[in-house]
Amino acid sequence: MTGTVRDLAPSAVAFEHLGADVCGIGESRPRLSWVLPDRAAGSAEPTAYELHVSSASGAETFVVQGPGGVLSPWPAVPLSTAERREVRVRVLFADGTRSMWSPTSSVEAGLLHPDDWSASFVGATGGDTGDPLPLLRRVYEIPDGVVRARLRTTAHGMYTVLVDGEPIDDALLEPGWQSYHHRLRYRTHDVTRFARSGRIVIGALLADGWYRGRLGFPLIARDRVYGSQLGFLAQLELDLADGRRVIQGTDGSWRWRPGPILSAGLYDGQHDDERLRVDWSSDDDGWMPVAVHGRPSTRLVAPSAPPVRAQETLAPQRIWTSPSGRTLVDFGQNLVGWIRLRVRGEAGTRITLRHAEVLEHGELGTRPLRDAAAEDSVILDGRGETVWEPRFTYHGFRYVEVSGWPGDRPDVDAVEAVVVHSDLTRTGWFSCSDPLLDRLHENVVWAMRGNVVDIPTDCPQRDERLGWTGDIAVFAPTATFLYDCAGFLDSWLEDLALEQRDDGTVPFFVPELPIPEEVSHLPGLAPQPAAVWGDAAVLVPMALHDATGDVGILARQYPSMCAWVSQVERLAGETRVWDTGFQFGDWLDPSAPAEDPAAGRTDPALVATAYFAHSARLLARASEAIALPDDAVRWRALADEVDAGFRRRFLDETTGLLRCSSPTAYALALHFDLVPSHLRERAGAELVRLVRADGHRIGTGFAGTPVLLHALSGVGADEDAYALIQQTECPSWLYTVRMGATTIWERWDSMLPDGSINPGEMTSFNHYALGAVGAWMHEHIGGLRRTAPGWTEVLIAPRPRGGLTAGSASHRGPRGLISVSWRVHDDGTLRVEVQIPAGTDAVLDLPGITPERLGGGAHVRSVAIHPRQEASIA
Repeated sequence: MTGTVRDLAPSAVAFEHLGADVCGIGESRPRLSWVLPDRAAGSAEPTAYELHVSSASGAETFVVQGPGGVLSPWPAVPLSTAERREVRVRVLFADGTRSMWSPTSSVEAGLLHPDDWSASFVGATGGDTGDPLPLLRRVYEIPDGVVRARLRTTAHGMYTVLVDGEPIDDALLEPGWQSYHHRLRYRTHDVTRFARSGRIVIGALLADGWYRGRLGFPLIARDRVYGSQLGFLAQLELDLADGRRVIQGTDGSWRWRPGPILSAGLYDGQHDDERLRVDWSSDDDGWMPVAVHGRPSTRLVAPSAPPVRAQETLAPQRIWTSPSGRTLVDFGQNLVGWIRLRVRGEAGTRITLRHAEVLEHGELGTRPLRDAAAEDSVILDGRGETVWEPRFTYHGFRYVEVSGWPGDRPDVDAVEAVVVHSDLTRTGWFSCSDPLLDRLHENVVWAMRGNVVDIPTDCPQRDERLGWTGDIAVFAPTATFLYDCAGFLDSWLEDLALEQRDDGTVPFFVPELPIPEEVSHLPGLAPQPAAVWGDAAVLVPMALHDATGDVGILARQYPSMCAWVSQVERLAGETRVWDTGFQFGDWLDPSAPAEDPAAGRTDPALVATAYFAHSARLLARASEAIALPDDAVRWRALADEVDAGFRRRFLDETTGLLRCSSPTAYALALHFDLVPSHLRERAGAELVRLVRADGHRIGTGFAGTPVLLHALSGVGADEDAYALIQQTECPSWLYTVRMGATTIWERWDSMLPDGSINPGEMTSFNHYALGAVGAWMHEHIGGLRRTAPGWTEVLIAPRPRGGLTAGSASHRGPRGLISVSWRVHDDGTLRVEVQIPAGTDAVLDLPGITPERLGGGAHVRSVAIHPRQEASIA
């Protein structure tokens, strides 16, 4: 290969959405991605790339035309089970130069066929009551000459794998929550470092987790949803220097005994007795033969996303005594995870930790937890300092009540909060000159962090924590900006499709829980078609595609997307207006009664029909993306029919006004382009009038809030959009900030102005749905908007308003970091700094000047802006 070598190299090749160096991937032809360094931008464009793929049997080099770098096809022979390849890439540029080679990364296939498994599930005998929870182990004699060792593990229940008594890695809450009736994730561990000749002990701690533990809110709560027996499945594979492979799976040779965990539940917490801690190396008589439960009956799949891990620790901000004499600890942030403590005490001393998100009347505010005890405890063994934390539960909390502590109360260095969630990579950032708005954005981030514990949940603290579809349907655009959640949401969408009914009905929460027959008639419980919630089948895949450019996600989800839209088409009938059946409507509109959150100001049929039109149009886009042009024509024609049906039913085309007068109605109609262009100005003026009539306080719920500010900005009412987001009176985003919120609340008034908790039965202080405003903040305050899938095109258009003097937004997209930073100087000059990666085109649109196209590289522009005339928004 000729040509000058440039002093730059691509990043290490990543595989699918899992990053570089993947052990145990589930695809035989994993797609490949890499990023050029920032300094490559602004010069010659990439025109081709070379891939060097090597294995134990040889190497090949492939030259592929095109820029590549984003989910490029696997060029070599497909991987076989357990096969390992190494990959590196270099890029060829239009000027004849080439990059240096990237660092080498490796990919290894997992077990790609069911008959690759020989292990059986094993567990405790004697009824397996789970009290206390079981430990399992086997002693292995390792032969000489091991060159590679892999341990593949999963469980019915929650588990931690140990080698010689220590956790094998930092993954937590494995194997997570999935639709266990359809599939079960396993993980592959590289245990070569342990597999030296001699004796090793492989073991597992088991707990109920999502498989056997209590799940669901009071009307539907039950345990043992998926099974009554905990079971561990493991397969140890040893490759020897002489070419032999030794495979040993869990079987009747394993042993078990009760462990120190007395009980563990997701809602109620974990309770340990350190006096029962076991010496894993001991061969005493306490170990008993396991029960063998048999081979897996569901499909075993490799993970498509990183596991749950501990992310950081927070120190106490304050430790004090409550009015009732209880010891309370404030960590200063509503978080999700648990407490780690360091303590010395006499044997038999029990320390109890109770968790809550807020205080009420100076004590823990536990009423919002409903039937979740959210309590952990440990009994000390008296053998010096104990460092203890739970492993098989998690809590949503800011405050902890500590009882039973030896002596007076813990010091600040004796307790810390461990923040736990799926190990997603941060990709989006925002800041501005208003500290309240900065805190609001941090609240959005923390709310997301608290609700991505293996699946996207509604809340992390009470007896619920379910994968409600409506929440992620509206939050997905914000989520995909803030974090790389492609693999995470892709896994959840697979379960959505598996649990979707044949007629297209999407369960209200995924994974689905069985609804008891005696309450199945109640609205909002048994699966039935409902707008927004069911639209997740379309909205979430499209959000992932838009964020990543991944058409594979659309191709896999396409039957699910079509099933949903086709079902709504049948329900709406010839009128194309969906006005039958149950609807959540504009859920939690602040005008709705606390006991009836669906009874807001907006006609549920209007909400349902608007989202029907939106999903049909998105489905047309999906059809085009996966090269189904005939389908695209069909879905676009349906969307046009729904548009027309919407106008016939809800729009007075003489006056340009909707027959349902609410901010949500107008926001949906405008943002989803359901108003004819010649009436758009009139409808926009009415939305502004309604917003001003409400005193720039929020008048929208789950359906309207995500689009409200977009609709205002779309009709040129930026001043009113800023007035809404900067409002500090209830209901508003900044009211929650003013009340001390550090996450997004479920209700606009989860806490009332007097500091008491909303009396409604359903009150969470960590719910990301209303944090969907983050997308507007990134686009309109930060000034960064994606205008094509995969961030190949962006619009840079900051619009300083609301007294702001600075702002920034940045996103690490598939091609690299895109950033915007702006500041208004005292002389009225707006200075904007932009960084664009290679492969991304940008349009810079600043006030008062002609939009300008920008290529890759760093750009600085300044423009004089006139002193702003404040609009009359009284």
